[in-house]
Amino acid sequence: MIPNRFPRIVMISAEAYPYAKVGGLGDVVGSLPKKLEMLGAEITVLIPAYKSINHDRFGVHLYKPLPAFDVKLGSNRFQAEVCAATMPGSNVRVFFLGNPEFFLRDGIYDDPHTHEGYTDNMERFIFFTKACLSLLPKVCHQVDILHCHDWQTGLIPGIIKTTLRHNPFFSPVATILTIHNLAYQGIFPKIALSLAGIGDSYFFPGSPFEYWGKVNFLKAGIEYSDCVTTVSENYALEIQSDPAYGYGLEGVLRKNRDKLRGIVNGIDFKEWNPETDPFLPANFSSHNLSGKLKCKNQLLQYFGLAPQTGRVPLIGVVSRLADQKGFDLMAGAFNQIFGMELQMVILGTGQRKYHELLKQMAASYPEKFAYKLAFDNRLAHQIEGGADMTLMPSRYEPCGLNQLYGMRYGTVPIVRATGGLADTVVNYEGQENAGTGFSFKDYAAKEMVGAVSRALQVYSNPQQWEKIVIRGMKEDWSWESSAHKYLELYKRICKSRSNHNAPA
Repeated sequence: MIPNRFPRIVMISAEAYPYAKVGGLGDVVGSLPKKLEMLGAEITVLIPAYKSINHDRFGVHLYKPLPAFDVKLGSNRFQAEVCAATMPGSNVRVFFLGNPEFFLRDGIYDDPHTHEGYTDNMERFIFFTKACLSLLPKVCHQVDILHCHDWQTGLIPGIIKTTLRHNPFFSPVATILTIHNLAYQGIFPKIALSLAGIGDSYFFPGSPFEYWGKVNFLKAGIEYSDCVTTVSENYALEIQSDPAYGYGLEGVLRKNRDKLRGIVNGIDFKEWNPETDPFLPANFSSHNLSGKLKCKNQLLQYFGLAPQTGRVPLIGVVSRLADQKGFDLMAGAFNQIFGMELQMVILGTGQRKYHELLKQMAASYPEKFAYKLAFDNRLAHQIEGGADMTLMPSRYEPCGLNQLYGMRYGTVPIVRATGGLADTVVNYEGQENAGTGFSFKDYAAKEMVGAVSRALQVYSNPQQWEKIVIRGMKEDWSWESSAHKYLELYKRICKSRSNHNAPA
């Protein structure tokens, strides 16, 4: 890298909003590149060409300068077709790599009929990995850093450090791996290495690729990358120190702790802005909260809940319905919660047992609780705008975004103090000028119910509650600060590699 030049970054990810999104990964790769570009970096994004991507809406077109090319997986060859677009609101180039056998299907990771991961996810994402590495020299004059995201791209740093270590295009390239959720690691049979074109000599007990006799994509990324980031400072500590968070890789992360750091995700302040949000029936701000009541009343009406007499709070939950998100705690505490003076709405999909649970709760408490099993972006905005509180009792939470959306929209978060929730929500303890939400530490239903009870007690005092609301709305969790941290990290890595590669 030339001194003082902004680095040339390529982000490789399985998701990027607005093209394809399952969770927070899509939000990050859809927002961070645009902010980095505004700061002066040159960014290119690579994602798979999923069937669900709306080509007409987002101007996705066949990249005619480059014909389809072959990608070898073991003894088989598959054609990679390349499409391109410009990320909305920016000049960020996006390339989509596709193959009908791997990506012309309805789901991203999971079969929507079985709700299980596709049985060929190993082959799908090795194909994507190798297609990306074949594409880059064809469309980029020079790359300083490959920024890889999660297990789907975890083999890339390893391929560059092994198979491509003498390649003139890739040998100067640094790699960063960002872990968005360590629970998902990409663990597959040893054949994964031969499909990826990596020699058997790199697979032995304790090697960067080996994990209990199998290949672990995420472990390889951690071991071989020049830097590892995760999406909050607290989560970076948790995954090194506690098996409950490290999922078997805590020792690997401790060994690599010198290159591990946490950078809290941001949110898109243009998309998530209660003053201009087109999805809200009324806009509002920290200076004028009057529109929030109209949002609440319409939300209750949408869910078929009648407003209650007196000052009764509405708790909104937008979440994947899964154990990780604390739904096992809620399952054991719903009857206690609905014994309180409150109402609740839930939006999301997930484990079938929770689909059934919500159905039972709605039948038992029809005046207090309603739900919708769906992914609905418009309704998600309306819940953030209309609810008084949002509940996030996560077992673990690498960063979390809904607490940030909630604070931005004056919806006070009630959270378990873990990962990014601990980094972003300040527990209210009666202070005059501090506190943006309510938190509890131990993963126990009793603790969660206690936090809800504390929030309700403060809610009964309108003046006290409004101060918490306004403090949260004034917090700056935009991508501005996070993007600066990433840019400084990129520059530091490039400088370090330049010094390392300089002649003696």
